[in-house]
Order: sequence, then C-alpha cells, then structure tokens
Amino acid sequence: MDTPAEQEPRHEPAGPDAELDAELTATVRRTGASAGAVHLLGRDPVLVMAVSFGLPSGLAAAWRRIPLGAPLPVSDAVRDEEFVWVGSQQDLARAYPRLAAALPHPLALAAAPLTGARRVWGALLLLFPADHPQRATPRERGHITGRARRLARLLDDAEHPPTLPDRPRTAPDPPAGPEPAQPPPAAADFAERLPGASLALDLEGRIAYASAGAGRLLGRTPEQLLGALPWLALPWLDDPAVEDRYRTAVISREPAAFTALRPPDTWLDFRLYPDRSGISIRVTTAHTGPDADGRTVPAHGPPPEDEHPGGRLYQLLHLAAALTEAVGVRDVVETVAEQVLPAFGADGLVLSAVDAGRLKIIGHCGYPSANIDRLDGLPLDTRLTPAGQVLATGSPAFFSDPDRMADLYPGAPQMSGKHAWAVLPLIVSGRPVGVCILSYNRSRTFSADERAVLTSLAGLLAQALDRARLYDAKHDLADDLQHALLPHSLPQVPGITVASRYLAATRGLDVGGDFYDFIRLDERTAAAVIGDVQGHNTTAAALMGQVRTAVHAHATAGAAPDEVLARTNRLLADLDPDLLVSCLYAQLDLTRRQATVASAGHPPPLLRRPNGHSHVLTVEAGPLLGAATEAVYPLTTLPLLDGTLLALYTDGLVEVPGTDASRTTAELAGLLSHSRAGTPDRLIDDLVHHSWPTGRQTDDIAVLVLDIAPGGAARYGTGRPSDRDTPTGTPRGRAPSGAG
Repeated sequence: MDTPAEQEPRHEPAGPDAELDAELTATVRRTGASAGAVHLLGRDPVLVMAVSFGLPSGLAAAWRRIPLGAPLPVSDAVRDEEFVWVGSQQDLARAYPRLAAALPHPLALAAAPLTGARRVWGALLLLFPADHPQRATPRERGHITGRARRLARLLDDAEHPPTLPDRPRTAPDPPAGPEPAQPPPAAADFAERLPGASLALDLEGRIAYASAGAGRLLGRTPEQLLGALPWLALPWLDDPAVEDRYRTAVISREPAAFTALRPPDTWLDFRLYPDRSGISIRVTTAHTGPDADGRTVPAHGPPPEDEHPGGRLYQLLHLAAALTEAVGVRDVVETVAEQVLPAFGADGLVLSAVDAGRLKIIGHCGYPSANIDRLDGLPLDTRLTPAGQVLATGSPAFFSDPDRMADLYPGAPQMSGKHAWAVLPLIVSGRPVGVCILSYNRSRTFSADERAVLTSLAGLLAQALDRARLYDAKHDLADDLQHALLPHSLPQVPGITVASRYLAATRGLDVGGDFYDFIRLDERTAAAVIGDVQGHNTTAAALMGQVRTAVHAHATAGAAPDEVLARTNRLLADLDPDLLVSCLYAQLDLTRRQATVASAGHPPPLLRRPNGHSHVLTVEAGPLLGAATEAVYPLTTLPLLDGTLLALYTDGLVEVPGTDASRTTAELAGLLSHSRAGTPDRLIDDLVHHSWPTGRQTDDIAVLVLDIAPGGAARYGTGRPSDRDTPTGTPRGRAPSGAG
C-alpha cells in the first residue's frame, strides 16, 4: 500500500534539486505524458529514482533502485545510450515480461538517456496514457530526447552533484500548499447538488475534495477524508483490487469502476474519471438483490475475484514466483496446469514447444488424448489452428465464441470441442519457443485488462519454458556423458553375483565424478573398483574417465591391487589436474578363496559374513590419488568364502546432512545383517532408501554389491547362519584384529 503523505514530512527541495523537479514537471506536461521520473546513476552501479511526477508513491517506491544490468527500459537506455520506446502493453510483455507482470495496464512508455558533456547522468522515464498511438513519430522522439538533453545540461551546470535520495521526491505542480486545494464555490455547489458523493483525488491518491454526500455514504465527514488515502481512511476499501483500479486509471487515463461493500450491508458503486491532474470519483448506492443464499449483493453480482485486475495481478505475481522454482519442462507444465487454469477460469490447456519446425505438445489438460494426438507435431505454419498465426505475428489471439474461430479456422472448434480460446505466443528475444492455448467450455469475452494480463503471462511462460528446455538439454547432456563414462554392462564371473547402481544428485546439472567398474581378470579372478573424483563439472568427469581407464588397463595387465593404485597415482601426477581422487580396489580370487583390498582414501566397504553378521571392513588406506607422487597403498586381505557379501559405495550414500557419516555407515551395516532383500539389486534399494528415504540426495551415489556364492541369489531372505565364520578383513602380515 502507498504510504499516506501526511505521515511523511514534506521538504521542498532547493537549488539544483528544485530545478530538476521543475524541469521534469515541464517535460511531462509538454510531451503529453501522464507521468514521469528521473533516474540518476549511482556508484554501485544502480539507477536511483531521484524525482517522479504523476506516479503513485507506492509504484515510484517499487522502482526507486534499479540495477544497471536489470532488463528494464531505463537500464537499457543508460547502458546502450539509446532512446527506448515501448508502444503497448503487448510490446512491454514481449520485451520486458517482468515489468509487464508488475504493470499490467494499457500504456506506452519512453526511456531516454541523460547524456551530458562528460558522462551519462541517468535516464528520463515517461509513461503515456492508453490512447497514445502505438508508434512514436520522429518529431515526438526528437522532442523527448531534446527534453532529456535539457535535463542533462541542467545536471552538467550544477555546482554540486545531484542528491540521490533514499525515497524519490514528488515534483509538485503547482507547489503543494499546507492544505489540499479546494474547488471554486460554483464547482463545489455543482458537486453538492448531484446525488451520491463526489471525491477528487490528486496524483498521490490523496483526497483533495469531498462533498457532503461523502459523509452520508462513506461514513466519514469531509474533514476526516481530506488529505487521506481512501483505502486508509476507509478500511473496508483496503483491497488490492481497489488500489489497482486507481493505479490503472492514473497510468492509462481511462475510466475505471468497481463495487465495494460498506459494512454491514451497503453496496456502493465507484466510478473513476482521470486526467493529468488527478481523478474525479462518483460514488452511488448500487442496485442490490438477494443471491442464492439470501444474502444482499449488487444486482449485477459482486465482481468475481478473477475479474479484478488487482486479483489477476496478484495471481500473476504468484505464478511468476512459482515459475522461478520450476526447473525442467515437466515442472513448468505442472505449474501452468496447477496455477494458470484456476487463476483464469480456463477449462482446457495445451502447451506446445517449437521443435524442428513443428509444435510438439509438451503438456495438456481438459482434452481427450485422441484430440491431442491429432494436434501434436503440426508444422508451425499450420492452418488447422491459430497457433502458427500467432507465432508468425507475435501477437496473441482471443476468440470469444466458436463462430469467430470457425470463420478463420473451420476445423478448430470441432477438433477441440471448446467455445472460447486465448492463444498466446511464447516468444523470447524475437525467437518463438512455443504456444500456450487456454480454452473455455462456454463462450466468453476477454476484457482489455484480461488481455493485458494474459499477454504478460505469455512473456513469463516463454522465459520459463526457454530456461526449462535449456536446463533439460544440459541435464540430458550431463546424464549421457556420465553414463557414457560408466560401464554399459558388467561381465559375468561364475561364483560372483554383481549388482551396481549410479544415482545422480537431485536437480544437478553438473557431471559427477563417481565411478565404479567390475573387471574380469580370468576364469576365477575379478576386480571390483569404486571411486570418486573431487568436484562436479566436466573436468571432474573427464578425469574420472581417465582414472577408470588407467585402473582397468593396469588391472588387466596383471598388476597387484597396490600397484594398480600406485601407477594410477603417478598418472595423475603427470596430468596435474589439481583434483584429488578417492578409490577402492578389491581383487577377488575364487581359486585361493581370498580377497585383497587396497584403498586410496576411500570409505571402507561393508562386509556381511556367511553367518549373516555384518560390519564395516577394517581397511588401512593410503593417500588420495593425486595427493603425493610416491604414495604407498597398504593391502588388506580377507577370506572369500561362499556366503560372503561386499558392498562398495561412494560417500554420497552415507554423508547425510545433520547425521554423522560413521553412524550412518554403522546403520547400513546393521541393515545388511537383517535385510530380507531377494536380490543384490533390491539390497541396493534398501541401502539407498535407508540413507535417503525421500530420494533427494545431495551428492551423487555409486554402489557396487558383490555376493560370493554359486547361485547366491537363492540365498537372499533366508537369514540362515553358516557354520563357517569369517574374521574381519586383516591387513597383510598382521594378526587378525577382530575389530569391525
């Protein structure tokens, strides 16, 4: 809400500030604008609104500080040192969708840089009423830029730099006196003779005149109303829709109207008539009647919420906030279906994206699937629907009844079964990205305000859809690259049942560095590898591919586990990637019934012994790969008897925010002891679900499970202890420690 002026001390500017204010007032008057403002460039760099004229104070406050890089007309004018013209609300929605969402009024605007002798001081912003021609003539452009040069010269000639106020000043015209100006007696007598109540508002929204009838209808005396804002003096008018009607009248200079309930049961009609000096308001008692529940309502019915520009504005802002949280295309489709249909009372939705010269339907609601199949993949220049036409022109199309649609597109009404349509082109920087069609089961008209808001909606959807498609493309690329660097399939080794899983972090765009491998060395020997490269980017992914290749090459060449890691470490030293890698290598020898494990700073695996007891394997680890050129990696051996199970994993499985990783690891070991999983794959499901029950892990996860037993899958879920117990993994050359 705007702050009432009487609660703020008014200080008349002096010197250069007063001259700047007077020059802005003259500029607004002589260019035919309805409002204007001067933004001055600060040091941040931020454009600070120094003074405004004709703008409601709340709207001026919302624009008081604008980053120079913001996508707004005044920012573009200063950055590019060029005149900016936006001729209509539709043009505003296409070029500046964020501004159009906050300013859904019929208008035109101009922004001109204040280019001085040695610097650009800032920008002049002018707003024009709705009846202004969409195009500015060369003479008008020259006149506006000339006024901007006058402002710049005034700033050049000032002895001191202009003031950058915390709140923008309001340029007076004429200078405001201590009391609101009263009309001449004859005019006051004329207003008093009229039925109802008469009010006059200045451009700040303050009541400058109130007839005696206002006291009878509004419940406040004229003395109580003078100088106050209506929605503050009359709390029952404290509704965003009421203030938005006022702002629409001020900015567009078009008449506006609304109906409001004065408690307890008196409905009043308000009619607003604006000009460049303020707003005249007529208030009369509305004709009423009972509704279906017996309540007293206006005879024409109270304005539904979705017919208020204010209501739609706040719905649109809510939708904009929701779209900022939409990441992929599916999120955008769900947001539009959940937010747009109820907000605009639509019964059907079709959202299409431009793909290789065709319109690919990416989401729909309220249509039979057979109809959607017929519409999917139509060429952009199709004549079956208006989608191609609105994309070609860049302007939305509104059809209030089937006859109008059938005149231009004969097959469309029969194909859709609807009776009214809003066809919105989705365009980003002049490039078509899709079409959004809202449809209705009944014929309906689209008011000018509703068309303006729907046009703004199209700009928001276009930006969101373009970002979402870019996100999905990057995500698919990252996912494809990640899976290309991991093994497509794992070899079969008799006596070992293997399962693997890779899970990318939720909503992550960057490629992770987690990797795993299972290498068949001969008929009775295999190697299991798991590791994690520091970082989440293409560099980490490329290094992961190099490490996995190096480990695979050294393993198949017959190197022992410690040598595999040592040689890979030397390779990293030569590559000098500035990234570290953790890695665990386990060689499984079924002939000797022994596993040999070497670790480069990697989390130790989980071991389930044949008797069903599980614990964290004790492994003496060497340094991370890449940390030291000449590193030694100790070996740990353990018996590899039938019924033994090893679970290798990366730290994304156990590093849960708010939980100690060692505790999570111990819990997973306990889960292995009591798991009733029927297969290694389901065992992995249990492990992941225990750590991340919501499925929204914060880091990539790789898991590799190895079950040592011929036909080992048949043993899952039996929980039968084995007579053969297995000691804890033991470092080579040392006595068994027995520690878990």
